[in-house]
Amino acid sequence: MTQTYHARIYVTLRPSVLDPAGTAVQSGLKHLGYDNVEGVRIGKYVELTLQAATADEAESQLDRMCDQLLANPVIENYRFELVDAIAPASVSN
Repeated sequence: MTQTYHARIYVTLRPSVLDPAGTAVQSGLKHLGYDNVEGVRIGKYVELTLQAATADEAESQLDRMCDQLLANPVIENYRFELVDAIAPASVSN
């Protein structure tokens, strides 16, 4: 029996990779008077729902999704979390 899992995926540039978008945002914030902001990095946030038999299987699928499509492993890091699982609805007559 499978369960429905909700996942949150965070993709960020590796610390060694320059982040021109982050630099532009930091500059804009400084221009707006936020001189106390440093180290702005821009990333991606993905939410998805998937079916899996167990949480371990869901995590394994998420790992493969990130490696194969959602993140570029050469320049990006990723992490994910399973938010909750919804048991399939039972049908009764």
